[in-house]
Amino acid sequence: MSIGELLFGIHSVDAALTHDPKNILELYIEADSQNARLKELSERARDLGLKPHSRPREALDRMTGGARHQGVVARYNTPPPRGESELPGLIEQAGKDALFLVLDGVTDPHNLGACLRSAEGAGVTAVIAPKDKAVGITPTVRTASAGAADRVPFVVVTNLARTLKALKEQGVWLVGLADAAKQNFYAVDLTGPIAIVMGSEGEGMRRLTSESCDFLAHIPMRGSVESLNVSVATGVALFETLRQRSAK
Repeated sequence: MSIGELLFGIHSVDAALTHDPKNILELYIEADSQNARLKELSERARDLGLKPHSRPREALDRMTGGARHQGVVARYNTPPPRGESELPGLIEQAGKDALFLVLDGVTDPHNLGACLRSAEGAGVTAVIAPKDKAVGITPTVRTASAGAADRVPFVVVTNLARTLKALKEQGVWLVGLADAAKQNFYAVDLTGPIAIVMGSEGEGMRRLTSESCDFLAHIPMRGSVESLNVSVATGVALFETLRQRSAK
């Protein structure tokens, strides 16, 4: 059996077939399934030179530990994340529309997957995360991202504070979200090259990360809930950015 991480779910496998088929080692499709999407995936895989293996649903259940696989599982050779050295090129390519999402220590794979999904929908240039004390791109992240993990550049850096400084030196303004900030996020001008900086679950941004930001702002709340989940807050922030840019 080929070595590789498990990738499962229609969206995740579809994205890998579309964007990175060379790293799919093996593909397993539920036997006798009448699902049109699964048949389409099988046909696309064959067109790409991959021979799908037919397996009963119970075998796929065992393979994934009972996870929701939707009748398709792949063994996938995960490519390495992008490095900090690629950021200048991404900034230059995006120009005035550069939009980065910085996640300072998000550890829950479902949260990261949801953040990537919002990032892809908002046209984010790249997602930046620290190497340590943060989750990387895992099978769970890929599934939660609904394929966005293969479409949004994911940059892993060893020193986040240094990376933030480099972004500022290249003309990117840093806007951090913090519950205790006085400024209303909706009052911040988000129309230039921007990096939205989010903290980790529970603890928020680290001190050096917070001090690196040009602006700190909060999302106004009317209810009794003190804060939003990091993935929800990310979605709000990114699509407010997109709204402002679309209104110009």
